[in-house]
Amino acid sequence: MKRRSMLAGITAVTAAPLVTGCSSDDSAKADATAAVAASVAHITGATAITEVFADGQKLTTVALKYDKEIDRSSVSLSAFRVKDRTVTNVYTNTTAAKAGHGANGAYVIIELSPHDAAARVYTDAFTGSSSSATGDSSAGASSTRPSGPPSGPASGEPKGGGMSSGATLKTATAQVTQVATVKTTDGDSYAASSTAVRTSKVVNLIVDDFQQGLKYTDSATGSSLTYNLYIPEDYDKTKSYPLVLFMHDAGTTSTNPLITLTHGLGAVVWADPLWQQENPCFVLAPQFTGQTDEGSDGNATALKTIKGLIDSVTSKYSVDKTRLYTTGQSGGAMTSIALDFTYPDLFAASFLVAGQWEDLEAVKPLARQKIWAVVSQGDETAYPGMTGIMDTITKEGTQVSRAVWNGQLTPSEFALLTAEMRAKNTPVNFVALKKGTVVWPGLEESSVDNHICTWRAAYTITGIREWIFEQKK
Repeated sequence: MKRRSMLAGITAVTAAPLVTGCSSDDSAKADATAAVAASVAHITGATAITEVFADGQKLTTVALKYDKEIDRSSVSLSAFRVKDRTVTNVYTNTTAAKAGHGANGAYVIIELSPHDAAARVYTDAFTGSSSSATGDSSAGASSTRPSGPPSGPASGEPKGGGMSSGATLKTATAQVTQVATVKTTDGDSYAASSTAVRTSKVVNLIVDDFQQGLKYTDSATGSSLTYNLYIPEDYDKTKSYPLVLFMHDAGTTSTNPLITLTHGLGAVVWADPLWQQENPCFVLAPQFTGQTDEGSDGNATALKTIKGLIDSVTSKYSVDKTRLYTTGQSGGAMTSIALDFTYPDLFAASFLVAGQWEDLEAVKPLARQKIWAVVSQGDETAYPGMTGIMDTITKEGTQVSRAVWNGQLTPSEFALLTAEMRAKNTPVNFVALKKGTVVWPGLEESSVDNHICTWRAAYTITGIREWIFEQKK
């Protein structure tokens, strides 16, 4: 069901010209043209491969399929050119997939910089069309800003009241030219060409492993939700699996169900093969179209519909109801909070990112729950809002561990801090990312950008997710 094979075709961007005549010069030109055409003809497939980063989906790899096995020693960075992209690695492989090291095979794998402006597939008002380097899985940060800070339910986030927030996905495509000779393992030479080939297939890593655009209609409310569902690769109905509900922010409301999977890591990080290897689980990612269905304002109908969706999935599959988890960013965190106090016995733990709630009397039931919350000090709405929640549940008798962390630590540094906090064995953990350490290069040190960058950091912290999965009802 998962890790599908990646067969592909190609499109020639520039056809080789037709040559006629009988002079020696014409004959030489004809021979050269034939060699170029033959070289392109040897490429029988071209696939664009995308990955999701903290700031959205990007095209990061092209896999060229040849008609013969290619000698790995004959390919190099300088042998291929990709229009508007920076080639970072080239090697051969036996399948159309990235690998730690190359092996003789029919595929040439061309890795591309995720920091290229043309890399971006997902775009919204905050990511824009360009990015700059920040390291590891965070990829790049946008250098394109909206003309003014939009208003919204949390820290300047756009409201989701319309049919679309402006978040868009474009088709991942690349034009590749083989500009140097490559050789096959049986000694043939495939000459350089001036003709580019365009990818005609797309593989979206992890995203394609979800069942996409499913529809749930609640019989009690009459309302509907579009959602995506990841089912563990080796699902066995005789076993019982945890389920993670991820809810996106109001700034990524859309009628396109793939936006919640491609805007950042909140959904796909739980379906990543490395995570699934140790923690097989279901991942439920609804796509909200506006505030009427996303529940961040405590809308009873929306909350009942989301609860109904969870019940529907857990009744259809073998899901461990003692290990249901909710997480969300901004509006999604607020919806998680509303679900927590509306259905206080539903979730084993909640991972709340850049969230808040104005009515502190309403959040008192959270004092009996397991929570890990992350906000940024520079977020002028979520930081005081979540602090108010933590103060309230502390007064209700729960134990809360609090800490201030640098938001730009390495994974190993985050691991040490999460281990220290987990060792305190408190039911609630509250982390504030230190002001001045959260916003990515190219963005502004503003409340809005601190807000957005909170979840770009939070979902990369493995130790928090591990703590979430340790909790049971």
